[in-house]
Amino acid sequence: MEASSVPVAETKSVGISYRLLRLFTVIYPGEAAKALLLFLNVFLLLFAYYIIKPVRDALILTGQSAEIKSYMGAAQAVLLIFVVKAFSKVASKFPRHLLITWVTLFFISNLILFYILDLVGVPISVMGIVFFIWIGIYNLLVPAQFWGFANDLYSEESGKRLFPLIAFGATLGALVGSIVSKKLWKPLGSYKMMLVTAAVLGLCILLAIFIHKREIRKTVDSTGKAAADMEAKKKIQEQPLKAGGGFRLVFKSQYLLYIAIVIALYNFINQTGEYIFSKVVARTAQKALAAGATGGLSMEQYIGQTFSDYQFWTNIAAMVIQLFLVSRIFKWVGVAGALFVFPLMVLGGYGLITMGAALLIVKWVKVLENGTDYSLMNTTKHALYLITTREEKYKAKAAIDTFFVRGGDFCGGLLVFVGTTFLAFKAVENYAIVNVVSVLIWIFLCFLIIREYKKIKTQRGVGPTE
Repeated sequence: MEASSVPVAETKSVGISYRLLRLFTVIYPGEAAKALLLFLNVFLLLFAYYIIKPVRDALILTGQSAEIKSYMGAAQAVLLIFVVKAFSKVASKFPRHLLITWVTLFFISNLILFYILDLVGVPISVMGIVFFIWIGIYNLLVPAQFWGFANDLYSEESGKRLFPLIAFGATLGALVGSIVSKKLWKPLGSYKMMLVTAAVLGLCILLAIFIHKREIRKTVDSTGKAAADMEAKKKIQEQPLKAGGGFRLVFKSQYLLYIAIVIALYNFINQTGEYIFSKVVARTAQKALAAGATGGLSMEQYIGQTFSDYQFWTNIAAMVIQLFLVSRIFKWVGVAGALFVFPLMVLGGYGLITMGAALLIVKWVKVLENGTDYSLMNTTKHALYLITTREEKYKAKAAIDTFFVRGGDFCGGLLVFVGTTFLAFKAVENYAIVNVVSVLIWIFLCFLIIREYKKIKTQRGVGPTE
């Protein structure tokens, strides 16, 4: 249904809930229910992920080195070629609510399997690698699937207004998840925390089905000419996507290809930054353990708590940016202008690290970088798909948000290998210099994306009406 053209501020009958939502964005009467349901859905997805995110770092850094952690992007990228192909085939056979159900159930079963493997005594050196590869696929495909779903439910105009609100659910879920993770770490340990995540994902399945059914029910309740239009949309929503692979869609569109390259490039930069941070944390943990300054914690626990604290402050930053800045940046400079804010900030951060990689500096540069990534960058990235076709929203987005992300991670790992093996990069500041150059390329690519964005808007007009 078309949204009301009357802003909340101009409607006298608006309740306090709408006035509260205006903190996030402009929202019209009748839009709150769907937006808040999607808010809750993505809140639970990110809450579930952040319960086990510190487990990933604790297992891999306890059983392996920071260099091995950086190399894992290669294995993830290779596996994602097959995962994206499988996802595209499933998406062509099942309607969206069943697609979400089966994909999420698959990851739930994997978490239960990890718990069982620990019970039978699989060593941490093996589990660290396997779980790190697995979570690198899970934490990209599941959110990409959700945002394809959200893009499918909104027109371009509504999506640009309401995505900042919905994305705040992800930011808040990450924050709450990191807090809960810190509380659960000692009493539960790594593997029981996986079961907590599995239970939350089960709730996400039920919520996604409810949102889908609610949209279908709204079409049945429509009357008149609008009912005929909504009935046509209902048939589309209940059908699987057209045949075809996500990679093919990416490479046939300059717009999607530029987005894919930017996503890969940024993840190369971020992966290099994570190596810098992991290297500093692991070195600090070893020194603290040798000096007996860990407070009775083991190496695994010390690293896990350090990363939990890092993630906590990252999510605080993300929440503040999402709440007070994202919708306003969209309003002031639009999606196109928002594309440039993040790379300019990252450029300044790594420029600072090149002058000295002290632990405190690296930590807060990464906190601000990831906080902006999880808020402004994510919302902007998802909004770019509002003008694309339905197949591109699900399949191409899944390919870009998984394979190209991990492809960037692989290149970051390759840089670490080349830097440590052939270039004798003994100081982490050398990696920060590479990142500065990479950000300059990223900024140039943003100009190309904006050019194609304007072309597509002219050719296709705004996205499909709600």
